[in-house]
Amino acid sequence: EVQLVESGGGLVQAGGSLRLSCVASGFNFENYAMAWFRQVPGKEREGVACISNSEGHTYYVDSVNGRFTISSDNAKKTVYLQMNSLKPDDTAVYYCAADPEWSATRHRVGGLINYYGMDYWGKGTLVTVSS
Repeated sequence: EVQLVESGGGLVQAGGSLRLSCVASGFNFENYAMAWFRQVPGKEREGVACISNSEGHTYYVDSVNGRFTISSDNAKKTVYLQMNSLKPDDTAVYYCAADPEWSATRHRVGGLINYYGMDYWGKGTLVTVSS
């Protein structure tokens, strides 16, 4: 059974930091691209960042570039999202997702193609940034 389980969300003040984790199981993690998306109620889900587990490529959307860092540990089958200098606009439910295609994943995170084509999704973790 495939599972993606996110953790690390919570309440933080603006300017603070959080680190999200996503533990994967049930698929060949090292051959997949992993991504973080986020969604505010009533709004479309949007991409945040992604990483190629096999080659280490990373991609960030402009709104988080320089503040967030995505990383991956193949031995632990875990992907992380280190979030620094958090802003109230970062408040959202953050979802972990996986797909075997790096190029498609990058385009989904970048908003060029629909996000819901990712193969697997976690249930999300809530991040709330207070002003």
